[in-house]
Amino acid sequence: MYGVVAHFDQNTERYIKQVWKELSDKGISKYAEEVQDRRPHITLAGYNSDVEMEQFIGDFDSFYENKKQLTITLSSLGTFLNTGIVFLAPVPSKELLELHDSHHNGFDKYLAQAEMQYLPTNWVPHCTIANRLNEDKLKEAMVYCTKRIERLTAAIVEIAVIKVIYDDNTVKSPSIYTKALRM
Repeated sequence: MYGVVAHFDQNTERYIKQVWKELSDKGISKYAEEVQDRRPHITLAGYNSDVEMEQFIGDFDSFYENKKQLTITLSSLGTFLNTGIVFLAPVPSKELLELHDSHHNGFDKYLAQAEMQYLPTNWVPHCTIANRLNEDKLKEAMVYCTKRIERLTAAIVEIAVIKVIYDDNTVKSPSIYTKALRM
């Protein structure tokens, strides 16, 4: 599987990674350690392995050539029902929604390979903080994060194509192509 993800500025990334570490140190969630190369992000799109990646990267490079960084506010904590996931949710600003919509409009020829949960009519923008939590750990994570996490103003500074690789007992999600957004 491939993902198109929005990465944050260094300060926001460092802050979220610190929260991940604290959740791990407290025995609440090992989310940060479950996947090698994991970085805090908001997933804009997902595609199955049938995507012709060389062509996709060419289209991706052209599409994101003149896109600008955008500022978002991460101001709420949430969970997807019956998933054991805790996430930070951005305010769905016009700019964020336009970035997402424009991606899907620009990559509509890949619709047959697209993961449905990331399409504009289904997408819930979020940055995962913890996952695979049982009911008790979910409650613990929500209480901890509600007290610990501050409202964040973050910049989306790059868009990357990542590949999810299942290798023996490990999962990796390296960036295979990254495009820095203009200031």
